[in-house]
Amino acid sequence: SFSCPRMGATFFVQPLDLVKNRMQLSGQGGRSKEYKTSFHALSNILKAEGVRGIYTGLSAGLLRQATYTTTRLGIYTILFEKLTKADGTPPNFFLKAGIGMTAGAIGAFVGTPAEVSLIRMTADGRLPVGQRRGYTNVFNALVRITREEGLITLWRGCVPTMTRAVVVNAAQLASYSQSKQFLLGLG
Repeated sequence: SFSCPRMGATFFVQPLDLVKNRMQLSGQGGRSKEYKTSFHALSNILKAEGVRGIYTGLSAGLLRQATYTTTRLGIYTILFEKLTKADGTPPNFFLKAGIGMTAGAIGAFVGTPAEVSLIRMTADGRLPVGQRRGYTNVFNALVRITREEGLITLWRGCVPTMTRAVVVNAAQLASYSQSKQFLLGLG
């Protein structure tokens, strides 16, 4: 599958994602900042929540990779093949960028519910105990968000997420394909 290597990387990146999210939320609402540095945040999270705590949201991170990455790469591959001429001539760079933009936007749309769950799950530990959502895994988060706040809530922040994915994938996928084409042309 397209997403297997990224899902493996997610296991190692998840603690960093958790620290990033907590630090970005630190000082929210006029409160004093909870963390001075990334290491300070990591050590405080480990003290308060243990090793398991730094992997909070892992299931959501894995689902995000499975949905977003598989969708964007699958759509890119399908469109690339459809737009390759009968003589085997691949699309030009600008068409590749357009394909990347399309694939990124659709992938981001499909992946946003997992992203919303990931953000909620990683932020949960910084809330007072009585205000924590306590999602047990990504599927619990998806069901509860839908039931408690409505289905549309799963796509909160979708437009900026899609916009970012359009830019990233236009550059990333088009340049990758162009470089691959160039290198294959060298024999």
